[in-house]
Amino acid sequence: MPLKAISGTTTRPTTDKVKESIFNIIGPFFDGGIVLDLFAGSGGLGIETLSRGAEKGIFIEKDKKAFQTLKENIKKCRYEEVSELYCTDAGRAVKALLKRDLLIDYLFVDPPYHKKDYYDFITVLVDGGKLAEDAIIVCEHSSEIELPEMFGTYSCIRKEVYGSSTISIYRRD
Repeated sequence: MPLKAISGTTTRPTTDKVKESIFNIIGPFFDGGIVLDLFAGSGGLGIETLSRGAEKGIFIEKDKKAFQTLKENIKKCRYEEVSELYCTDAGRAVKALLKRDLLIDYLFVDPPYHKKDYYDFITVLVDGGKLAEDAIIVCEHSSEIELPEMFGTYSCIRKEVYGSSTISIYRRD
């Protein structure tokens, strides 16, 4: 079912081609687990993960227009019961997550392009012990940005370039 897109230029949705590629790499189906979609936009990556078997989704989006679209998409897909939606900035959300008793299995980080410091939130979550042993971290970023080879004990296992976008995928050694 097609998700509602966000109008305007404040967000940059993940293309269907890139989304398909991500799930071809990280696996077509999941057996439970929690997905954190940190810069959720319309929620495409987190919703896709729920549709493939994740049991719970946490969606963070600070843009009010994008957040409204996210809420509509969650409702359209009937995932209200298994989703937590927060209209707040990523820094505040990460601080709140550090205080919770949960482990993230799938972490999607797709911040506004050219905002490299936003990837520091991955380190905060890793150092805070918030990622499951076999967690997968997926970063979508400008091809001009070089992400580190490792975030804590999670190393980059794959990089795919799609025009001006790069997908970097991390797993524990």
